[in-house]
Amino acid sequence: MSRKVLESSQAPKAIGPYSQAISVERGTMIFCSGQIPLDPRSGQLVTGDIRKETEQVLANLKAVLEAGGASFAHVVRCTIYLTDMNDFTAVNEVYGRAFTSAPPARATVAVAALPKGARVEIDAIAVT
Repeated sequence: MSRKVLESSQAPKAIGPYSQAISVERGTMIFCSGQIPLDPRSGQLVTGDIRKETEQVLANLKAVLEAGGASFAHVVRCTIYLTDMNDFTAVNEVYGRAFTSAPPARATVAVAALPKGARVEIDAIAVT
């Protein structure tokens, strides 16, 4: 099995002992770590509006996927983590704009807290 660490400067650097993504089996599967709404240029959390936060999360996830030669069209599974399920509808609206055709399988999970005080985090698995 081949295993390659993927990294994009267009997404925030890992804030712990993990990779942005790992590509396996000669690049056919990409396992993306969860992305929170960090601005990769400033390293600061985008805050205020959950829609803006979700847009930043998806921009970060897109950058990591592109580092592996993939796009949202290649994603087969996502998990969304929310600190407040009242944000579900707004997050779903933004998420739906990224996954317009044949959206991936997905779970949405309520959590007590996320890194750096984020309110939303999304991870993904892609097949190229």
